[in-house]
Amino acid sequence: MRLRTFAAALIVFAASAAIGIAQTYEPATPPPRTTDVRALRAVAQAREIHERFTIGLDAERQGQWAAAAAEFERIITLHPPEPQFSTAHYDAGIAYAHVNRLDDAARAFRSAIGGDPEFLAAMANLIAVDLSRGDLREARSIADRFVALAPDSARALYSRGIVALRQGDSAAARASFGQLLAADPQYALAHYNLAIAQVHDGQYPSAEHELRIALDLAPSYGRARFALGTVLLREGKRSQAREAFDAVARDASGDAALRNLALSMRDAIAQP
Repeated sequence: MRLRTFAAALIVFAASAAIGIAQTYEPATPPPRTTDVRALRAVAQAREIHERFTIGLDAERQGQWAAAAAEFERIITLHPPEPQFSTAHYDAGIAYAHVNRLDDAARAFRSAIGGDPEFLAAMANLIAVDLSRGDLREARSIADRFVALAPDSARALYSRGIVALRQGDSAAARASFGQLLAADPQYALAHYNLAIAQVHDGQYPSAEHELRIALDLAPSYGRARFALGTVLLREGKRSQAREAFDAVARDASGDAALRNLALSMRDAIAQP
């Protein structure tokens, strides 16, 4: 089972699904002591693959995504053996995602998984891309497969929880985030998303509890405080809700949309 380093991120439903960088490769194979044309051609191809990986990975590090994609596309046409073939698709997917070629990115990640059925990083990135594309069916299928392969993985559980939330399957979302929090109760974002699932089921006291834990762990988490305000409002705790929205409006200077929404909600609640 191959695990890859996660680097940059795609944002989906208040969650990040990482877009990563693949591993570097071994030095190119020295030329064989032979004049056999096929052997020399194979060595030349191996050198080209190695060089294109080097150039492509360097382009990724510099954020030159179109140039990186071109290098990995060329590698794919050379049909190298595994793990290079699936990794070339994986890195092409990363590059496509960063230039918003999401359908191409999804195809590339699928091909990476086809070459290596336990390529967990490709699964995580395919889920992120599918959420952006709105393909919830595939996202859920891959998320379930991810959890089956790595049942204790926080990334797998979080991915499945987010997909379930997007599908409106609050029971599955609660189960995933609950399992994740059993292993890591300090994960503020999971407390927040568990609360969102509970709100969907009308479990407002439980949602308030989870949001307060999230804010204890991350006091500057503006979206959690805004969600707390909406829950308090639904519970009839109008003065507390107004205080929550007022706090968001004061502290969310870096998020104009959230600040304006909090101001609107605060001002809509009459003073006690």
